[in-house]
Amino acid sequence: MDSILVMVNKGFPKFGMSQAGAFVAALKNYNLPDFILELVAKDCNSDLLERGRIDDRLQSMNDQALQVLHQVFVNCDEDQAGKFAQFRFFAYVSSMYHKCEILIDEIIPGASGKNHKVPVAVKNNGMYIAVATNKATGNPVSKRETAKFYSIVDDIKRGDHGTQLVEAIYGSSVGFKGEALVELEELSKSRNNDGEYKLDFKTANFENNIYSVIKR
Repeated sequence: MDSILVMVNKGFPKFGMSQAGAFVAALKNYNLPDFILELVAKDCNSDLLERGRIDDRLQSMNDQALQVLHQVFVNCDEDQAGKFAQFRFFAYVSSMYHKCEILIDEIIPGASGKNHKVPVAVKNNGMYIAVATNKATGNPVSKRETAKFYSIVDDIKRGDHGTQLVEAIYGSSVGFKGEALVELEELSKSRNNDGEYKLDFKTANFENNIYSVIKR
């Protein structure tokens, strides 16, 4: 009898079919970009159907991947490394740029000749149109951090690869210091009269389980 039970249970998710089914049922209602599914699948050593209905693709993933997706998007949990927050931010940026290519940890050369590693880059018709970064853990974003972000984006914008760049987004799961927002706003305003190098800088804060653009 024991051997029959082992055979029947073999292959079932460790937390039970009902739990896996509940995760899939909840997650299929979320707009999960393909690249997010791929990132989580890779991170969790999971299989993933290349195409098909979202519920079929979710069902092809392993226990760990489903659990991570549920923690990230349904529960909005945080992890110590800040990876969950980054996944949410990537999905947020993707939702702003429909039918555009979203690239993670993209290396983009600036006018200075320096290569900048950008956490998120958005391409449309082969050209960069937006870049974004997110602070997932630690203290609120400081004035020094927003100034550094501005200088990186400015260097990219002035380079050969930034001719179509129009937006830069600084996201945070840990908030912003007031002086950091003022600094970025002032730097952004200083270039408004320069049509060729005009850029729209946005700040987005994650609170109450949603990213929202900070209005000043």
